[in-house]
Amino acid sequence: METAISFGTDGWRATLDEFTAPRVRMVGQAVVDYLDGAGLGDDPVVVGYDARETSEGFAKELARVLAAGGHDVIVPERDRPTPLVAWAIVDRDLAGGLMITASHNPPEYNGVKFIPEDGAPALPEVTDRIMENLREPDPLPEERHGNVRRVDLVESHAEQAMDLVGADLSELSVAYDAMHGSGRGTTDALLERAGATVERRRCERDPEFGGVSPEPSAENLEGLVDAVESGDADLGIANDGDSDRIAVVTPERGFLDENLLFAALYDYLLEEQSGPAVRSVSTTFLIDEIAEANGEEVVETPVGFKWVAQAMAERDALIGGEESGGFTIRGHVREKDGVLTALLAAAAESEESIDERVDRLLDAHGDIVPGKISVDCPDDQKAAAMAAIEDALPDELAGRAVAETSTVDGVKLLLDDGSWVLVRPSGTEPKLRVYAEAESTEAVDALLADGRELVEANV
Repeated sequence: METAISFGTDGWRATLDEFTAPRVRMVGQAVVDYLDGAGLGDDPVVVGYDARETSEGFAKELARVLAAGGHDVIVPERDRPTPLVAWAIVDRDLAGGLMITASHNPPEYNGVKFIPEDGAPALPEVTDRIMENLREPDPLPEERHGNVRRVDLVESHAEQAMDLVGADLSELSVAYDAMHGSGRGTTDALLERAGATVERRRCERDPEFGGVSPEPSAENLEGLVDAVESGDADLGIANDGDSDRIAVVTPERGFLDENLLFAALYDYLLEEQSGPAVRSVSTTFLIDEIAEANGEEVVETPVGFKWVAQAMAERDALIGGEESGGFTIRGHVREKDGVLTALLAAAAESEESIDERVDRLLDAHGDIVPGKISVDCPDDQKAAAMAAIEDALPDELAGRAVAETSTVDGVKLLLDDGSWVLVRPSGTEPKLRVYAEAESTEAVDALLADGRELVEANV
């Protein structure tokens, strides 16, 4: 049974034919054993869950196993965002936590992630230990069981967000789209707490997410884009299913590319603070340009927020983020937080419109256009395909000379005009990803076409 459980980039996710209560209980026992081995066997833990039909039931199963292993367990009073669980771990000095969520995956999926005592994503040495510990529950004698109780996780997180961002949004109107996920009643409430007028969209719980995946992509946010472009709100904000990620909509650009959002947030923070930025290898070089203009540095990491979080700790970074819309800032938990980032984006907008800020940054540093495609590749062939690609690297792509090669994660070809192409295996699907960035759509399309040709010739 345990062979069906695999902790990947952000925990274990699977369709409900594989993600079953017996396997979830095995994960719970594995966490009990891990905490015992780490000297945290008597410390309390938290178990959270998202808005999916099965999530609360799975959370109750986990809580029972953890309590039977000797831990007091706190559980939120309803489905709540992943970042609230991460903050509770640090704020309440817990041994760690488990979150039942499949994030932006379709409703037929569910998942579980373990968050260690520092509130940051678990590194491989932790998840490997949990995988090694998988076994049937082995409860302690009943007199040694912990208790399970419901608590409010919203207030403490809201206070932390307000302390960090300190925004006065009394002149701002925001359209907020929860996509029927766990951000409803959390992100919108935080924005209102800071003074914003909030128009709510899809803020009712729907375990089917209205028939679409709770992924805050451009195609899933057309209604939000229409609301902002029609003048009904100054800014649009959406979260994914468990609200660890964010999307922003502006009046001029509509759906704002997450790379440009990252740039705007870093620029805003640098007005009153200093510090490096951490970005994944697939994220825009515009962050590097902004850092250099402010005498700061950028740390590049592999894809996966656990690596961003690790580098943030090592470098005391001001902000860390990924092109997929996950961000956090210094002074907070090192876990992506779409609730906190919503307040940060609104604060930036209230000072200077994000559209104007992005215009100014692009005027100063040049246009950037990102792109991404996927090429099918079975999981068991990914390593061989990547090795073949490394052995067949071209001297140029789309007529531009390759100036440098990086292997931080996959293979990244840096071209002589500042554009780049990245090829890396997906951590969640049987595909190889090809990313590119250049100064125009035409240039990106040409780079992606050559990147696809390179991959298909070696898969």
